[in-house]
Amino acid sequence: MGADHTRSAPPTPPGVRRILVVTVVPLFIATLVAAIVLWPRDAPRPEAADDTPRYHGTVTRVVSEPCPPNPVVPEGTPTAADGPCGTVTVRVQTGPDAGQEVQTPIPTGPGAPRVEVDDDIILVSLIDPEDPTVSTYNIAEHQRGKPLVWLAVLFAAAIVAFGRLRGLAALGGLAASFAILLTFVLPGISAGQPPLAVAIVGASLIMFVVLYLTHGISAQTSVAVLGTLASLVLTGLLGLAATGATHLTGFGSEDATTLSMFRADVDLHGLLLAGIIIGSLGVLDDVTVTQAAAVNELRHANPDLSRRELYRSATRVGRAHIASVVNTIVLAYAGASLPLLLLLTADSRALGQILTSEFLTTEIVRSVVATLGLIAAVPLTTALAAVVSTAGRGDADVHSGEPTPVIPRPATDRAEALHALSTPPTRNTPPATPSRWPDPDRSTDTTW
Repeated sequence: MGADHTRSAPPTPPGVRRILVVTVVPLFIATLVAAIVLWPRDAPRPEAADDTPRYHGTVTRVVSEPCPPNPVVPEGTPTAADGPCGTVTVRVQTGPDAGQEVQTPIPTGPGAPRVEVDDDIILVSLIDPEDPTVSTYNIAEHQRGKPLVWLAVLFAAAIVAFGRLRGLAALGGLAASFAILLTFVLPGISAGQPPLAVAIVGASLIMFVVLYLTHGISAQTSVAVLGTLASLVLTGLLGLAATGATHLTGFGSEDATTLSMFRADVDLHGLLLAGIIIGSLGVLDDVTVTQAAAVNELRHANPDLSRRELYRSATRVGRAHIASVVNTIVLAYAGASLPLLLLLTADSRALGQILTSEFLTTEIVRSVVATLGLIAAVPLTTALAAVVSTAGRGDADVHSGEPTPVIPRPATDRAEALHALSTPPTRNTPPATPSRWPDPDRSTDTTW
């Protein structure tokens, strides 16, 4: 997560370093204490279920056949069953029938897998309720382990090849993010802890680990940490106010309704807020790191810039960044909710009723709250970075806010100028045109 900025920053004055340490370290300790308090000690364990046995197999043959006619059908309906029909021969790889070939019907129905020869599939063993000694095999789905492993290897190799040591640090940060989500955030919410508090603490832990691991311990990273933390808290407060004003209950999706059936003690309204915060973190740290780095680069390019000039210049960079990231957030939420948006086209209700429905209002609130938190991160981080980058290094001009005086170029020697003006043009020099524009037949590409 975040952007990569490898230029080493100028050494931070000791006084500024002490202020950052006194600010960041207590916040980190407070986050650890909050995590210990909210740590799930009585997280419910999933109930052991009598799962249907699942075995691995490989398709060796597929035989398609005409579907038999339905025995009794209403008038006007097709007389044959929905296809495809036929048998699949599978060589069983695991289980009591390993090494043997068994026949199964071709999978049918909505979402049924389409199988071909040499496909690696998963078989389920179904026992006949009338005769427990008789069992049959059906194809459940494809095996996806090997493709996922190769995708993970390609993903890691591309990151390491491009980012090198920084890429390894990014992979470590990604692993730490998933570890915090799987060991703290999800179990904490399942244990009945307040989802909003768990999400803020979990996101703060992820932020501290990922930013310092990926970008190193420096004043620039500390500025990004403080900006991200302030924006996370602001996003949580905005989400709380927005969901309260729109009276969202958290039952805006089928997943939430299903979860309420299995876990009635989970606060779905708080879970909605937690999802907004966790979803905003990935974009927030990218913006804050970029803004801190932009201020550092501007300061490096022109040490005489005042704080106001640094802030204004870096804010222009932030505006360009926000213009693209806002579209990214909306499209990310739209892509995740594409089946929901497609369902709207089949809804016969009025547009106003659709927009104000629970499920669509939830998506709108998510996008708006995440965007507002993102916009607030730019001035917060930029102002803090401008103060830190100029503290203890500037002169009176830096703190006055006055523009930096322009140093005039040295005057060109008069004899050299007269000689250059009096030298006739060479053969290759195109003739001057009477207008101020170059020859229209000449290439306007810049010579590098």
